[in-house]
Amino acid sequence: MDIEYGMSVVDKNNKPLGKVGHIVMDAWSGEPRKYMVRLADNVSAIYFTPENVAEVTKKNVKLNLAAEEIEQT
Repeated sequence: MDIEYGMSVVDKNNKPLGKVGHIVMDAWSGEPRKYMVRLADNVSAIYFTPENVAEVTKKNVKLNLAAEEIEQT
């Protein structure tokens, strides 16, 4: 299943992080290179790569990182 705009994102401990708000595509291959999640405070965001994804379901994207391991921007 592909990651789409608006999908909920949770960390490896099932802690909700936010929703996918932007997908950065590779210009050469057309494949997704990274995803942006706007956090609940609507001020900061996190980015994750396809390598950080543990599981994708209809409802959400589960990362293989804990919230504390993800760098916020």
